[in-house]
Amino acid sequence: MKLNYKWIWALLLSTTILGCSQADTSNQTEAAQETTTATADKAKKETIKTILFFGNSLTAGYGLEPSQAFPALIQERIDSLDLPYRVVNAGVSGETTAGGKSRIDWLLKKPVDVFVLELGANDGLRGIDPESTYNNLKTIMEKVRDKNPEVQIILAGMQLPPSMGQKYTKEFSEVYTRLAKEQNVHLIPFLLEGVGGDPKLNQADGIHPTTEGQKILANNVWNVLEKVVSAPVNP
Repeated sequence: MKLNYKWIWALLLSTTILGCSQADTSNQTEAAQETTTATADKAKKETIKTILFFGNSLTAGYGLEPSQAFPALIQERIDSLDLPYRVVNAGVSGETTAGGKSRIDWLLKKPVDVFVLELGANDGLRGIDPESTYNNLKTIMEKVRDKNPEVQIILAGMQLPPSMGQKYTKEFSEVYTRLAKEQNVHLIPFLLEGVGGDPKLNQADGIHPTTEGQKILANNVWNVLEKVVSAPVNP
């Protein structure tokens, strides 16, 4: 039997071309998938927004590891829910509202989408005029809004022990409810709710929460913050 070499050659050539074509298609598909994944990752990264916790030693987690402070616990919760937010802890021990007013400009060099303001406790413990605390907190919020009019502001309310005097403690507490109403911001009624005054949940100084106390603070914050971060994120 005489072999038709031309036919065999044509068959081999067509098979090779087909194989190359399939390989090229496969490579193109993989490349397209990689590009799509990279694009999605980039888009996700670009949509991640910043939550700035601006406060004193309560925010900083005085006496504890940074990972035990309530802002870090909030980040863990956000990550577990796969929400597009990153937390920045800008707490400084001993900070007053006057100190915060001076410091905030530097922090606003980067975009802030959610601003949690936790200041005033040190003012109260030092007996500073509540009107001064009010004005400082108001100025801080105005500066934040000047940088981003769309920012969501959460104000952490604070209360003082009765030892500071009934009149003073009342005026001090009203600073937060007054600001929340006038500035139309979210209010955490009392950051230390369930922790303040409980020896088991505070360190030896009786002021700064333990790790268990910080967990309760995180829950107090989350009760208000959840509504903000769960809302649809604008690109």
